[in-house]
Amino acid sequence: MKKLIISLLIMLTVLSMAAAQGSRDGSADQSLQSVINKGTFVLGLDDSFPPMGFRDENGEIVGFDIDVAREVAKRLGVELVAQPIDWNAKEQELATGNIDCIWNGFTVTPERERVMTFSMPYVRNAQVVVVRGDSPVQTLDDLKGGSVGVQAGSSAQSAIEDTPGFAESLGEIIEFKENLTALMDLEIGGVDAVVMDLLVANDNIKRSGNDFRILDQTLTEEEYAIGFRKGDVALRDAVDQELLAMAEDGTLAEIAEEWFGADITTVGK
Repeated sequence: MKKLIISLLIMLTVLSMAAAQGSRDGSADQSLQSVINKGTFVLGLDDSFPPMGFRDENGEIVGFDIDVAREVAKRLGVELVAQPIDWNAKEQELATGNIDCIWNGFTVTPERERVMTFSMPYVRNAQVVVVRGDSPVQTLDDLKGGSVGVQAGSSAQSAIEDTPGFAESLGEIIEFKENLTALMDLEIGGVDAVVMDLLVANDNIKRSGNDFRILDQTLTEEEYAIGFRKGDVALRDAVDQELLAMAEDGTLAEIAEEWFGADITTVGK
């Protein structure tokens, strides 16, 4: 009996060590298989973030990221589901499994890398300051004592804080749920400027025809990537593989040309 107990203990120890090793080398990662089994790839986004992901005049969710993600999902053999989320609670939505990824002009930051697994970067971007066309503001220094709007929970908010002396020089930083709301407030003079993504700012000015301009002085240079749950390496690797294949066969460039008039992607370059 004693020998049997000892044998069982040894067996349990071996199994535990094997399981631990499996976790370390990724063999226990079921993230890709889970998506394949359910047949859907759920993408979390702020659905008012053109041109990356937004609702068109018919209420359909469209955008550059949506088109790229739909092609990736197709190649993985699953259906893309675009799930609007509260951007300020995006980390919770991902951690609780409500979504499989955050793919919506999502900037890579050291803080986010600590709690998520990121894909390879696919687009370069910058955080910029948007002002009205008739504004006397030409530089960041000109905003001293002024009011700046920013989307809550965005990388623009971090850019303001990370730019030496900038946040301290401002009279007020006003948080908005969406960039579009912040720009509407800028239009009526509620704020002196809005800090936001360069790609989104250019798209808004082009589509809306508003008399806005972008300061030459940027806050930070950055890259967009796809955020997955920490440890979802199998799913991340599968998506990366498809992005590389799309870059190689020209599909990624074709989608970029459609949305931006040029191939601004960085995959495989």
